Amino acid sequence: MKVKKGEVIFKEGDPVTGIYFVYTGLVKVYKKWDTEKELIIRFAKEGATFGHRGLGNNSTYPVSAAAMENGVICYISLEFFEATLKVNSNFTYQLLMFFADELRESERKMRNLAHMPVKGRVAEALVALQKQFGINADGFINIAISRQDLASYSGATYETVFRMINELVNDGLISLSAKSIRINNHDALSVLAQDIMFP
Repeated sequence: MKVKKGEVIFKEGDPVTGIYFVYTGLVKVYKKWDTEKELIIRFAKEGATFGHRGLGNNSTYPVSAAAMENGVICYISLEFFEATLKVNSNFTYQLLMFFADELRESERKMRNLAHMPVKGRVAEALVALQKQFGINADGFINIAISRQDLASYSGATYETVFRMINELVNDGLISLSAKSIRINNHDALSVLAQDIMFP
């Protein structure tokens, strides 16, 4: 099915009917945080699956998903998906490995939210985005992300992330062009991303 930028594909609390794959485009998977805020859990690009967090004994999706750009999304009903798992052991194994990676990433993100300073979380988010999306011909991270979405991905307020971005620019670690961000000093940014304050 075709989706437009900003279109919500499913909402937290919707009944689970199947899972989705990104054929073209980009999708953000997020969870409500307070009444008006959201925490972006991950980005799903071409070839990625989403909606799988509703599998198991859940009858509703514990997260929401929305298109970040125009694209095409493939939907697979729960019945067909479960039937495929039962007859395709290699697919089931690959999915198990994917779930293990997802769980490890979720645990790391929760640890960072609890113990990492905001500047470190912003640095970590930028390093992760470059790793996932690569860079374009001009050296910028190959995703146009709004400051609000970067804040939601970092688990911080828009105002705080705006200030941290300006500090990183002044420190010469990154440079900006509209919504595009270029990492100028990957090593220094990675050091910030490892700055965890244990109590």
